[in-house]
Amino acid sequence: MSYHFDIQTPVAVIGAGSMGAGIAQVAAQAGHPVRLYDAQQGAADAGRTRIAADIAGAVKRGRIAAEDGDAILNRIQVVDSVGDLKGCRLAVEAIVERLDIKQSLFKQLEATLGPDAILATNTSSISVTAVAQALEHPGRVVGWHFFNPATRMKLVEIIAGVRTEPEVVRAMHALSAAWGKTSVDAPNAPGFIVNRVARPLYAEGLRLLAERIADAPTIDRLMREAGGFAMGPFELMDLIGVEVNLSVTESVFQATAYDPRYAPHLIQQELVRSGRYGRKSGHGFYDYSADAAAPQALPVRPAANAPVLRHADALGLLQPLVARLQGAGVKLANDASLPADTLAMGDVRLAVTDGRTATEVASEAFGNTVVLLDLARDYATTKVIGAAASEGANAQLAGLAAALAPAGIEVLAMNDVAGLVVMRTVCCLANEAADVVTWSGAKPADIDTAMRLGTAYPQGPLAWADAIGTSRVALTLANLLKHYGDVRYRRSPELSKKHFSKGTFHD
Repeated sequence: MSYHFDIQTPVAVIGAGSMGAGIAQVAAQAGHPVRLYDAQQGAADAGRTRIAADIAGAVKRGRIAAEDGDAILNRIQVVDSVGDLKGCRLAVEAIVERLDIKQSLFKQLEATLGPDAILATNTSSISVTAVAQALEHPGRVVGWHFFNPATRMKLVEIIAGVRTEPEVVRAMHALSAAWGKTSVDAPNAPGFIVNRVARPLYAEGLRLLAERIADAPTIDRLMREAGGFAMGPFELMDLIGVEVNLSVTESVFQATAYDPRYAPHLIQQELVRSGRYGRKSGHGFYDYSADAAAPQALPVRPAANAPVLRHADALGLLQPLVARLQGAGVKLANDASLPADTLAMGDVRLAVTDGRTATEVASEAFGNTVVLLDLARDYATTKVIGAAASEGANAQLAGLAAALAPAGIEVLAMNDVAGLVVMRTVCCLANEAADVVTWSGAKPADIDTAMRLGTAYPQGPLAWADAIGTSRVALTLANLLKHYGDVRYRRSPELSKKHFSKGTFHD
């Protein structure tokens, strides 16, 4: 069957919560007549009222003309029953995340809408195949996963079930583009792309917090200012809702046959049990009450006298940092005796973390004084660098802070925990993305696009792995696995392949 949509095609949206209302508004903005239905009495009217308020705000800010805003709102009709959706050639479901309720709704939609109608589910975690399995014609069911707020987020994931017709997938890609969205093919697997690949951002943040590498404000600041992420893991969980994030974690954990990599963390569970959901409740990882002090991540106070830095011939990731220091007038001396990728100040060796602790590195290679630097997305521009010293050498961080200060770089101190913050998180994100490639055949470009647009990551995790080196990522994970003996650091087969072939995920 051929599926084709134009702006005259009526669209049904079922579920008038924030997501459903947003999808209805996007459809109306694209020119479609929309029928909005919600089984809860009054919910559809309330959804249309929220849409009207959003449109009014856009008019007030000058983003759209008043007459265009009126036209958009007039295209949205609230209806009272599924039967009132007859004649719609696209139905988008955005109701509660329960398989039995979705299956019941889709049976009603199949009986009501014509055979040329596509039935799309906005589920974020339920198998599209499972949603369609009870239907007579499961081939027209497809996953069409929007991100909140649907009116502003550009990404949609398109998910084909086992029996979804290829023509349906092609039609949804075309319609996504017509609605101003960027679409990617996502596997019909737990969490699809975004909710699956994003798990390590939260999981590693929670485990690092539990291991007391630093407090939440310091971890968040490192992820923002050194990693380039829009928000750190704890700020983001507070914004999303700690209980919502926990629910997604539990869903992925269950759907992956309780793979321990996705196990919920006690810290998050305890916050939910205490009613601390984040911003919505006034307290989560942070206190949002009116009189609460703003969280701070204080840098290391620089020593009075800056030490002279020496650098190796081959600098690797540290090359942009050394060039920046030289540009700021910092005196550096070349030292051909230093191992590649290292600096030194006196008898203190400096290196980028490779997944071992500074204490382990000191015992195995450099003696008893080592400072490890965390990854920065761009050492040439970063305002902060995280650092951890080997056992008994924390006083050396003040010298490092003094050496970096002329270049406008502050040092954030961390306890000596394997992998540090940004490097450990980025490597785990890249590994998770590589695992999706391994087991689903998803395209690296689609994964990176999804993570940039769906989560506002500064760079796709596989492109990031290419940038720092797939072998560096593989080695860091191997060292973390050796250190913890924890399967969450097991290396993806696809990442191992890139490591041994010295290859990259993108040509």
